[in-house]
Amino acid sequence: MKLAIKSYTSFLLLLCSYSYGQMEQYDYKRELKGISEQWHTMILPNNFFGRVSQNLSDIRIFGITANNDTVESPYLLRLATEKISRKEVAFKTLNASHNDKGFYFTFEIPTTEPINQIKLEFKQPNFDWRLKLEGSLNQQEWFTIIENYRILSIKNEITDFRFTTLTFPSSKYRFFRLLIDSKEKPELAAARIAQSEITDGIFKKYPIKKTYTKENKQLKQTEIDIELQFAVPISHINIGITDTFDYYRPITIKYLSDSLETEQGWKYNYSTLASGTLNSIDENEFTFSSTTLQKLKIIIRNQDNQALTLDSIKAKGYVHKLVARFTEPATYFLTYGNNNVSKPKYDIKQFENKIPETLTTLDLGDEQSIEKTKFSKTDPLFKNKTWLWTVMTAIILLLGWFSVKMIRNK
Repeated sequence: MKLAIKSYTSFLLLLCSYSYGQMEQYDYKRELKGISEQWHTMILPNNFFGRVSQNLSDIRIFGITANNDTVESPYLLRLATEKISRKEVAFKTLNASHNDKGFYFTFEIPTTEPINQIKLEFKQPNFDWRLKLEGSLNQQEWFTIIENYRILSIKNEITDFRFTTLTFPSSKYRFFRLLIDSKEKPELAAARIAQSEITDGIFKKYPIKKTYTKENKQLKQTEIDIELQFAVPISHINIGITDTFDYYRPITIKYLSDSLETEQGWKYNYSTLASGTLNSIDENEFTFSSTTLQKLKIIIRNQDNQALTLDSIKAKGYVHKLVARFTEPATYFLTYGNNNVSKPKYDIKQFENKIPETLTTLDLGDEQSIEKTKFSKTDPLFKNKTWLWTVMTAIILLLGWFSVKMIRNK
């Protein structure tokens, strides 16, 4: 008996795993056109992301062979993100001095490595200074690298904002000198010197369909509702401000993550993407993990200040590519739309170094809905209720007769 139960259970598990691996378990498909090599790549289109789960776990590539068998091709999802490398450079702080122009800090770099970044930390929590950075090979002749560069720190019960990183073209000097224009002595707590290299990512700019701005005077904040044309993966938001005066406003960026219809109407739930400070010094580009969304809400807290004048808001995200391997002749489809499956695990993840660098891009066909297998409805055994009651009455009488007979036998 136990053996039979185990065999039956194994059969059910096998059946489930088989059925979940088939195209019929998914909602949509697009034919892959132009397969001619073992390896290919494809770019996911804008209107694709609204059909898949948030973590993109329900993407599959299925093929139908000439014998009508289903095969699955492994793939890797690649985002064209920027690559950042940062190498810190050793240095010595030689001296700190001052004169009528301000306060000087001199650093010596004993190697010949170039640098393009200096991160500064000061003990003062609040300051607003201008500085000049110079370079020299012998401390006799100094060359200007950057000047009139603004660094700032604001810390209070509302804001905790710092902008104290110097970024400049790669420079190769033995000595670097900072001149800070300040009446009070800057208390330098630490400095880090580095060569930072950024390889730009490949982005898609997504058009904004609607923008609605509201000034909430009760909460002293500007609320901006944004709707994109499609649900797409966003990782960068740039907020343009036309005002030329200085400003430092706390900002929160949220997206519509869920909605629920209740008796009182629709209830919308927003999740936070990023928080920071909208300011007049930086570029006001906010970066966060790539998230599929269609509606955004931006909240700018003005406190007692006048509202800022918005110029333009731009949204962009990384280009999403699939790199896939094809080993069997078949008609292949990009298949998606199933919230009940987890991310697939393929062997090719362990051998990425063996994937060719140059790949041909496949064309995607039009989206098609996948037809589901329809099960015919089985008619009930008894359509007429009179027959059903007749049978039930006969069963009850029969049970009663057996019961009376057993009692008499006792």
